[in-house]
Amino acid sequence: MAEDSKIKDLYHYDEQFRDAIATVDEKGKRIWIYPKKPKGRYHNKRVIVTIVLLSILFAGPFIKIGGEPFLLLNVFERKFSILGAVFWPQDFFILTLIAISFFVFIILFTVVFGRVWCGWACPQTLFMEMVFRKIEYLIDGDAGQQRKLKKMPWNAEKIRKRLLKHSIYVVIAVLIGHTAMAYLIGIEQVKEIVTKSPSENLAGFIGLVAFSGIFYAVFAYLREQACIAICPYGRLQGVLLVKNSMAVMYDWIRGEPRGKLKKAEPQKEKGDCIDCKLCVHVCPTGIDIRNGTQLECVNCTACIDACDDVMTKIGKPTGLIRPTSATAIEEGSQKIFTPRVAGYTGVLSVLIVLLTVFVSGRADVEATVLRAPGMIYQKLDDGRIQNIYNIQFLNKTSEDMQLEVSIKDMPNATIERAGGELIDLAAKSKFDGVFIIKIPAEELEDRKNRIVLELRSGEEVIDELKTNFLGPVKF
Repeated sequence: MAEDSKIKDLYHYDEQFRDAIATVDEKGKRIWIYPKKPKGRYHNKRVIVTIVLLSILFAGPFIKIGGEPFLLLNVFERKFSILGAVFWPQDFFILTLIAISFFVFIILFTVVFGRVWCGWACPQTLFMEMVFRKIEYLIDGDAGQQRKLKKMPWNAEKIRKRLLKHSIYVVIAVLIGHTAMAYLIGIEQVKEIVTKSPSENLAGFIGLVAFSGIFYAVFAYLREQACIAICPYGRLQGVLLVKNSMAVMYDWIRGEPRGKLKKAEPQKEKGDCIDCKLCVHVCPTGIDIRNGTQLECVNCTACIDACDDVMTKIGKPTGLIRPTSATAIEEGSQKIFTPRVAGYTGVLSVLIVLLTVFVSGRADVEATVLRAPGMIYQKLDDGRIQNIYNIQFLNKTSEDMQLEVSIKDMPNATIERAGGELIDLAAKSKFDGVFIIKIPAEELEDRKNRIVLELRSGEEVIDELKTNFLGPVKF
């Protein structure tokens, strides 16, 4: 019991870090972070992952699957394309199921692997640390040189470096902004906005400028604050992580009590941590990983590379800071498939099965019929009653179709529309039309009559639409 108490005391080496975040001083003023340039085996792996993911990100708008975008989230036209499958507002239930499944997956992924997404795959981190920060290192130098440049008076050198750096930032931000817009409205629309006068598509032009400006502000000024104070996923980490969750962690049992390495002083009473603070200096959010798991940590592994380099130099084993869990450090074994993980896995499996069933059972053509708003029935001179309807057809297939609408079990009823009886419906498109239905008054039973419209493609009935037909009250 005494040994367990000692371990806990070592783990809570410094509780003061909980009183404030590293990027804000006592007066509430922001502390600008100047992380030391990272290097090492984990950083090299992150470079490769970044190249792959950013290549996919920028290529995404140009990738077509079955003639449809690889990913399109067009909220303006209410059209969504996921892996080439097109979803419309009529597929709201499926879209909701996709969103819930994705959310449960995020929960499961975080419970098992912690915040690895943030450090290795999140666009915010990839652009900030692997693009914008790299440019900053190249122009302004490492952390010490950046601080020196910050304090330097505005002379020719400082002006030149600031103009060069922020000019490059603006170019990259514009590129990111256009790519983001391509995922929202499609690459063809973005090309049209870019190649034409802003006055011809003012809303689109303003959108591109706004997106570019936002991304420039985020990566040039907001930076790590997006992860620390804004990102909701970062806040979720506090309730999702458990002792078995994988994260970048400091081995406090091996490292404590920490102390400076001195030649004349015996090292037997000290842990492996020599308190060099390099793990703090390379952290892009300014935390001390030795204080334990913190919301600000994005699992970028920069502290691991810095610590491993020091351990190698002093002849100690690497891995004092490593991807692991609190349970693995305390007990020496990693537990992944816990009851909580099993529960989330079960829920996710059920959602995936439901999603598969609903997607595979989607109708090829979906139709919606509504009586024209504000319109009542009309009595014609020939004794027939007329109602006007707005009907929308949605073709979810990749083939053009020709449709015809008729009224079921009412041979004397007629349906008319401008343009003829046949409806040409292009692949993956929708059609809105106004239809006039006329029924002899003697065939109506009451003021509100239930009728069924048959939607045909050739000889095949592909859908039936039920609606009300209004007529005069019968006494």
